Amino acid sequence: MATFLSPQEQLLLLKRGVVEIYSEEDLLKKLAQNRPLRIKLGMDPTAPDLHLGHTVVLNKLRHFQDLGHEVLFLIGDYTARIGDPTGKNATRPPLSEEDVKANAKSYAEQVFKILDKDKTKIVFNSEWFGKMSAGDMIGLASQLTVSRMLERDDFSKRYESQTPIAIHEFLYPLVQGYDSVAMRADVELGGTDQTFNLLMGRTLQARYNQEPQVCMTMPILEGLDGVQKMSKSLGNYIGISEPAGVMYQKILSMPDTLIGRYFELLSFKPMGEVNALLDEMANGRNPQEIKKILAYELIERFHDKESAENAHRSAGNRLADGELPIDLPEVTLTIDGDKLFIAQLLNQAGLVKNSAQAKDALKNGSVKVDGAVVGADFALGKGAVVVVQAGKKAFARVSVV
Repeated sequence: MATFLSPQEQLLLLKRGVVEIYSEEDLLKKLAQNRPLRIKLGMDPTAPDLHLGHTVVLNKLRHFQDLGHEVLFLIGDYTARIGDPTGKNATRPPLSEEDVKANAKSYAEQVFKILDKDKTKIVFNSEWFGKMSAGDMIGLASQLTVSRMLERDDFSKRYESQTPIAIHEFLYPLVQGYDSVAMRADVELGGTDQTFNLLMGRTLQARYNQEPQVCMTMPILEGLDGVQKMSKSLGNYIGISEPAGVMYQKILSMPDTLIGRYFELLSFKPMGEVNALLDEMANGRNPQEIKKILAYELIERFHDKESAENAHRSAGNRLADGELPIDLPEVTLTIDGDKLFIAQLLNQAGLVKNSAQAKDALKNGSVKVDGAVVGADFALGKGAVVVVQAGKKAFARVSVV
């Protein structure tokens, strides 16, 4: 039989960065059983690339794995065809079967940059839902009432504003909850935006005479703007498959106010070591040096040691040693429409003298956004926060509002 740390010792690590546990008492009881718990995390393959915001909950899975528990990574190839309405004020269109398959393959490859492949079981929920009849699904739908579904915040707001809610959207929390029944999950992890769905699994397990799972919610990681959640559409993200140099410059460009939070949620360093680094920064150590420590750890994890050691050189033609200026200028630009084209941005941010110089820089390929060369058709929307380089000496972190 495997040897486990005491329940209290395990809980100390497992609580790091967690918003809520439903309930801590139940988790301690499960840990006291001195057996590998079945830890579930489900993700719908709605996009092919993961960013650091997605890894917050994956890191917690790794904590469980390191403690000797069984990790079940569920790819919702069936639920992705329904479309989770979480956080949406309108019905989200379902993905095609081809998109689901392609994205699922990409997810499986990326998660093993964090999880131990030999200790992880990849599961697809089409395995059980593909066998369900219409009668089975109606029977599942009979487990909950409409009034219970309307307790979910986004549903209640849409109902009150008379915004349409499709019947299939009500099925999504039920289907996700039934995943926990099919997998006999002991613990399910998810972001705070998934709380209703996680608790649905706990409810359904009780209805199916199973011991209810413990639900653990993780925070939504702020993006590089320090305000809105990390999102590719907002341009405030760090992709885990991005080149090492791009990851490096993005981490060094983040606001100092994010350093502690990123270390807590993204680093595997013990919190005692993290707190020591934060104390050094509070006592005058340059924040850029602290960011470099985090950048090294993350780049080594998602690439390799050599990439981490040379990321500052591959970050682009920014300075002689390949690093961003410590005193990187910050510029906020206000736009009236939906987009700000790069030539306008260069002018308004003062990175070029005039429109002709902007045109030449774009033609010569010397304009970069977050380390990638862009052309004249490149544009940013509201909420984007990016590092823009024009030539060898003109830099700015630009926020579009």
